[in-house]
Amino acid sequence: MNAQDHYPVARPCLSDLEERYLLDAYRSGWISSQGPYLQRFEGEFAARCGAATAVATGNGTVALHLVLAAAGIGPGDEVIVPALTYVATANAVTYCGARPVFVDVSPETWCIDVEQVAAAVGPRTRAVVAVDLYGHPADYPALRALCARQGLLLVADAAESFGALLNGRPTGDLADATTFSFFGNKVITAGEGGCVTTSDPALAERMRLLRNQGMDPHRRYFFPVVGYNYRLTNLAAALLCAQLERADEIIGRRDAVISTYERELASPPLINRQPILPGVRRAPWMGSFLVGPPGTENLRDELARTLEMLGVETRPFFVPIPHLPPYADADGAYPVTVDLARRGINLPTYAELSDVDLKVIIDRVLTALARVIGHR
Repeated sequence: MNAQDHYPVARPCLSDLEERYLLDAYRSGWISSQGPYLQRFEGEFAARCGAATAVATGNGTVALHLVLAAAGIGPGDEVIVPALTYVATANAVTYCGARPVFVDVSPETWCIDVEQVAAAVGPRTRAVVAVDLYGHPADYPALRALCARQGLLLVADAAESFGALLNGRPTGDLADATTFSFFGNKVITAGEGGCVTTSDPALAERMRLLRNQGMDPHRRYFFPVVGYNYRLTNLAAALLCAQLERADEIIGRRDAVISTYERELASPPLINRQPILPGVRRAPWMGSFLVGPPGTENLRDELARTLEMLGVETRPFFVPIPHLPPYADADGAYPVTVDLARRGINLPTYAELSDVDLKVIIDRVLTALARVIGHR
């Protein structure tokens, strides 16, 4: 790809292999929620994640809901979640009739703060959902120890961290259950799609029952429980099988994109890279930076507007969930979350960005920074 006028913040990396597998699934007639690519994908994805089982789902949000529902989370229960995450994390708790309890994130990882989780555990707490924000795994050893002491379910929301490692262990086998998203902007994608990995056979069996409308696997059209249609199609699984085969290639190039940003933007004032703890291999989901010093107002938004005029699309970090109308928490204090949400920006990150493209984007970022500084 040569230099261009406008760079989107994300785009999928698709090849002839995806087309070949998709056409094979299409021509086989297995286009719905059964077929050989589904079985293949679940087996290969579980192996890649170091987990015993993978349960494919229609998207990442229903993957989260499926885990919580299968664990029996319901009305009157509380689930601890980070205040800085995509809204689906809290929505999945709400779908169960349970209450999400928000805690702040750590400035060292941008992930859920373990000490604040410990302080938030109460008599109604049933689970903790940790989110691997912008590809950095949460502190799962500490979270597992805490949850084991308290008898809580630990769920990893790894929608953004496929390909990450923590002390050599892959995302997907760091919690009791781990959920993934394969939305179009993720490291591997089928446009939509999700998955749950777990090494708990009873939980996996319950998820499979609920995923298929609650139908008894041994008695067709007999439904012992109320379930959901959370199935993935064989067509989507065909795409994901191809993406899994190419995952190392895709991850390697996305890593190179983010590393180039971090190297070339190391010196300019007002922009700081994502912190990475020792023992962590971050998943290269999005090039993530903080604009300005802590407490800065509007600087990130000025930079984003200037970059848009220069042909570079960006994304702001997520709005704190306690600041959203369905979850408004006027009394809660989440200073790290609020600061990151105010200053965070994502730059274009996808495997098809060439070295020439990266140079153009970086030059435009430097130009935009100079303009923003000049206006203040």
